[in-house]
Amino acid sequence: MFYYLLKYVVLGPLLRLVFRPRIEGLEHVPSSGPAIVAGNHLSFSDHFLMPAILKRRITFLAKAEYFTGPGIKGRLTAAFFRSAGQIPVDRSGKDAGQAAIREGLGVLRKGELLGIYPEGTRSHDGRLYKGKVGVAVMALKAGVPVIPCAMIGTFEAQPPGKVIPHVHPVVIRFGKPLEFSRYAGMEDEKAVLRAVTDEIMYAILSLSEQEYVDQYAAVVKAEQAAVQAEKERRRPRLPLS
Repeated sequence: MFYYLLKYVVLGPLLRLVFRPRIEGLEHVPSSGPAIVAGNHLSFSDHFLMPAILKRRITFLAKAEYFTGPGIKGRLTAAFFRSAGQIPVDRSGKDAGQAAIREGLGVLRKGELLGIYPEGTRSHDGRLYKGKVGVAVMALKAGVPVIPCAMIGTFEAQPPGKVIPHVHPVVIRFGKPLEFSRYAGMEDEKAVLRAVTDEIMYAILSLSEQEYVDQYAAVVKAEQAAVQAEKERRRPRLPLS
């Protein structure tokens, strides 16, 4: 109930007013039945813009940190994300990927829309990064179509670290559904999972026209953070007086 209150009364009208999103290809999203919407991830706002413009309810897998913050702020954030249809997924540890897949398949078995960001994390520089194969596993195991989606302009509207978004035009573009029935029963073959994931990422890239990086975003972020830390370590320190 609160999901629809947010969508139609509280958050949805506000997001439409601030971002004035232009929607393209909405007819590609099925009006019923299970499907995966796989998109690029440029901004914190992405979590809320897509649900605001879709006619159907969509459930996203969200990082568990959104649900475990301390204090009143943390509890309010957790309640908000749950009310907005987000499912917490612990991304730490070796079983994190399997947990996400279990949660995602549960949504699809109920005949609902599942939202996924195959990059696994927000892009820190506006480029599109290599997709993780979890989206392929779910698509093949559930036997559902994948609708590619491109968020355009949300990085400029709310880049990383920006709490209050700028007023900036946004385009949300959906592509034709991708179906992978030719790979039925092959969800345990690594080469197949990589091929399916790359096909999904290419479809997203074609819609978004971003620069593509054939590396995982989390790896690039970690490498850049390590370089920055080393620069800080080597920076000359002024002597204390």
